[in-house]
Amino acid sequence: MFISSYEQMRSKLITDATIQSLIQLEYNAFEPACVPVCAFIVGKSHIPNFIGGYIKLSEFKGHENQAPKTIEAIKNPDCGWFFTAKPDDFKKIPGSPIAYWVSERVRDVFENSPPLVKIADTRLGMATADNNKFLRLWHEVNMNKTSMGEKNREAAQESQKKWFPYQKGGDFRKWYGNMDYLVNWFNDGQDIRNFIDKKTGKVRSHNYNLDYIFKEGVTWNALSSSDTSARISKSSLFDNAGSSLFPFDPKYIKPCLAFINSKLIKSLIKLISPTLNYQPGDMGKLPFYFNEIQLPDLSNIVSKLVSIAKSDWDSYETSWDFTENPIIRTQEPNLEQAFNTWQQQNADAVAEMKGLEEENNKLFIDAYGLQDELTPEVPDEQITLTRADREKDSQRLISYALGCMMGRYSLDEPGLIYAHAGNQDFDASRYQTFPADADGIIPLTEMHWFEDDATHRLREFLTAVWGKDTLDANMLWLAESLDKKANETAEDTIRRYLASKFYKDHMQTYKKRPIYWLFSSGKQGAFQALVYLHRYNESTLARMRTEYVMPLISKMTAMVNSLQSEIENSDSAAEIKRKEKELQNLHKQQAELSSFEEKLRHYADQRISLDLDDGVKVNYGKFGDLLAEVKAITGEK
Repeated sequence: MFISSYEQMRSKLITDATIQSLIQLEYNAFEPACVPVCAFIVGKSHIPNFIGGYIKLSEFKGHENQAPKTIEAIKNPDCGWFFTAKPDDFKKIPGSPIAYWVSERVRDVFENSPPLVKIADTRLGMATADNNKFLRLWHEVNMNKTSMGEKNREAAQESQKKWFPYQKGGDFRKWYGNMDYLVNWFNDGQDIRNFIDKKTGKVRSHNYNLDYIFKEGVTWNALSSSDTSARISKSSLFDNAGSSLFPFDPKYIKPCLAFINSKLIKSLIKLISPTLNYQPGDMGKLPFYFNEIQLPDLSNIVSKLVSIAKSDWDSYETSWDFTENPIIRTQEPNLEQAFNTWQQQNADAVAEMKGLEEENNKLFIDAYGLQDELTPEVPDEQITLTRADREKDSQRLISYALGCMMGRYSLDEPGLIYAHAGNQDFDASRYQTFPADADGIIPLTEMHWFEDDATHRLREFLTAVWGKDTLDANMLWLAESLDKKANETAEDTIRRYLASKFYKDHMQTYKKRPIYWLFSSGKQGAFQALVYLHRYNESTLARMRTEYVMPLISKMTAMVNSLQSEIENSDSAAEIKRKEKELQNLHKQQAELSSFEEKLRHYADQRISLDLDDGVKVNYGKFGDLLAEVKAITGEK
């Protein structure tokens, strides 16, 4: 609320009743959550050096709170929400916002420091006009058609690759990461750049900032609920939600990243962009000042921060630079010790990043002379590293083990081993320590029907990593991490997790674009099997039917006959009742499995092929209801 002058306010030219009426009028005109001020002005002409009085009401929501707080401010200017400022000083900040609460020092920073745009170009990213058509999560496509390291536009075109990294903003994360998406930029983006606008019927006109794609720079989240977060960007294109800046001199890349991720930025950016929509123009207006003598120190700090953030990002299989599970990487003699070591390494990384971020904040606070207004401390929750967590890390270990079963990873080589298409060029010799599955089909059943089911193979995996002597202890530790029940064995718990919960976790990890697809007979859980997307081919369903479903039908028939015989020969009423219930459930599973086998045969005869360029959403919908979670993935029943 603006009061024309402190003297008028104190002389009671503005009465309590007037205040009440003005606030009621303002409150009725706007939503309560959006009322930052209410105002009236006495006088129309400009008065040099005029000092106005302002009451900040944004922290007091609702008429019943704002009215008494306004009256209190008039009576007691030292209340903490009354301010005085010269309107002429508002011009020192770009856009001349009525930032009456800003200190003289902050105004001087804007007035005396060059804007960021003087040392860097700030650019809005591209809009594809159809993300479903042109964007993919990186794990969906054939990696043989993907290029991750191109340094310029010409090299990307010469590569004849189709998919390239695409910065799209993403979650609040600093320094490095959020590299999830790829964009179709085949032949210098011919498909996107010749895309026909459905409304006009003409080629869509758009500025793609072609002079900046693949260049090294800094990208930040255009939309934020609180603070900004920026990351190093290189060898990529960028989206309008992941706007970027490109310093004229490469030595300023790290200082610019440090500046945007500093505590200082929150105090400055909200003066220019109170909507928390951080457009390139807003960033370009920020005052950027730093003593050249301190640039090496700043760059060194940023190098360490980027290194820590990259190591963290690459510790999870959702990174294309993932090499191996971090628990296994510790090379400890058993699973429990390995997790404890990883947990300590993770805690040390968080502490180191916190210290470096605070050092970075101090450098900027000192450079801008804002020691009286800001402190360098960083809350723990703003350290954007993934924390070690026994349950989640156990789930990730199982996911990695399944990846090794599928041939996606190998215990003998780091990183992605097979992420191509159609099982072509699959080399079994690259999996000596722990052999990959022969067909990329892994059963997930509640009973041990198959020797190559996920639970049995997980035992083999743990043995391959830590040895036979620690197997039982490792199975127990893993089961206890997965909420083992008192009446369960370790194997029971792990089997239950794999059959009923793994796929939900997998869906969440891969953002509803799973790479292991769950073929399921239905609610009775008679048959479930994971198929690795990149190893699927036209014969996969036929093999699933002949190698797994048909044998399972025979095994269930044999079990039914065995149960019936046991019931006939039993003298125990309790045992008979228990076995009859078991038999009843088995009959339901038989009926479900029989129906599934018919549908599976129908689809197997079609010899369905996949085009990975189409993405998971399209390809997943080709199999009717043979797959689980169809609606969640395709959006269709």
